[in-house]
Amino acid sequence: MNSESKVSRTVKLYRTAPHSCSYLADQLATTLFVDPDMTVTKSINTRLSAMGFRRSGTHIYKPDCENCKACISCRVLVDQFVFKRRHNKLLNRNADLEITEVEDLQCDHAYNLYCHYINARHADGDMYPPNEEQYASFIAVKTEGVRFVKFNDGDRLVAVCVMDQLQNGLSAVYTYFDPRQIKRSLGNYAILWQIQKARQMNLPYLYLGYWVKECQKMSYKSNYRPLQMLVNGKWRLLK
Repeated sequence: MNSESKVSRTVKLYRTAPHSCSYLADQLATTLFVDPDMTVTKSINTRLSAMGFRRSGTHIYKPDCENCKACISCRVLVDQFVFKRRHNKLLNRNADLEITEVEDLQCDHAYNLYCHYINARHADGDMYPPNEEQYASFIAVKTEGVRFVKFNDGDRLVAVCVMDQLQNGLSAVYTYFDPRQIKRSLGNYAILWQIQKARQMNLPYLYLGYWVKECQKMSYKSNYRPLQMLVNGKWRLLK
């Protein structure tokens, strides 16, 4: 019995009809969803993450396409990650940022930054145009284990991380930032910061979601090695 069959005995799973793929143009995708009425605890979220599932707002999902296996779950091996010179330079460049964990993201600064980010970086995606309902259900939703982190340059909010604390790691749910801050490279900085955070918490993994070879927006994830990729139900090391 495979892991998906085992979890389906305790977790109800639903499969969508074919729909447009978010990662590959001109392709159809099918998605497996956890019962939306189920309370997803940290324990369940940990098990599902290890099986390649991903949280998006209140939904826990996994690509389940019949003829395509392009979406590959990946996670950084935190303890084995070596901060190289370029990483340390980036960390030092952002050392002036004030970092705070907050209870929620129900504020104008966080919402306005989200809108600016989507408009600038994802105007070609299914999250465009941004709106308050989408923000509330995708970004600001509170679930067990979720942590909201703000990065401020003085009085100006420049980045927000939404991450889940699992039993065996952190899951980088979503990060958005001020795209005008090019020199700060905030997207890469946020990953390095989360690797540091997981290490401080003695958690072995940072889950980065899906890596898709043919999707340029996902290619950056393979830069954070050693990286494990979930292939045929087993985590395999990409050195």
